[in-house]
Amino acid sequence: MRVELLEHTPDPEHLVALAAKLCYSGVDIDELLQKVTNEQTTAFIHKLLKMGHLSPFEHISFTFGIEGISRAASHQLVRHRVASYSQQSQRYVTYQNLEYVVPPSISSAGLSSRFSGAMEYLQGIYHELIVSGIPPEDARFVLPNACATKIIVTMNARELMHFFRVRCCNRAQWEIRALAIEMLRCVKAVTSDIFADSGPACVDGKCSEGEMSCGKPWKRGGVD
Repeated sequence: MRVELLEHTPDPEHLVALAAKLCYSGVDIDELLQKVTNEQTTAFIHKLLKMGHLSPFEHISFTFGIEGISRAASHQLVRHRVASYSQQSQRYVTYQNLEYVVPPSISSAGLSSRFSGAMEYLQGIYHELIVSGIPPEDARFVLPNACATKIIVTMNARELMHFFRVRCCNRAQWEIRALAIEMLRCVKAVTSDIFADSGPACVDGKCSEGEMSCGKPWKRGGVD
């Protein structure tokens, strides 16, 4: 899996603070720009997060390049609908060498060879269909969920907070959880204030899984 932050809103903290300040200020935007200092911005960001006033965070966005996740993981990812996605098409791209993801549980069970054999078998059928003149959009029907994909994703900060809340959880499926943690590392590297306490619901001390709780709360501060 490879996750890279391709682009993000410049000076995201300042824009969030500016948007939030506007809600409570009678001055015009030019005057407001002069009033919002860096020192005020950090304190105001923390105040907004504590209050749960999250709409100003929708003004900033982050775009990720993601490679090497399975189609099974990407199907989970695109369920987060407040986002934009551009995914490598199995309709227009013909695969010469099928890349796929092997779940750790299969490796741990000593079944990697059997799994790889199944992938090679499906790849053989896929190539046979292509050579026979079957269009890729139909030949792809034999491709497995394990097939690796590439996708570019853009989310605003508020949606990212929600994404981290549900997908960084220990109860999340292992691959989407690994993806979420890598995305969290990426955004914290450029704006640690906004995502300082991002992570699963237990960051706030309240597990959302009820009886299904893992019993292992996320440490405040999350990833390095």
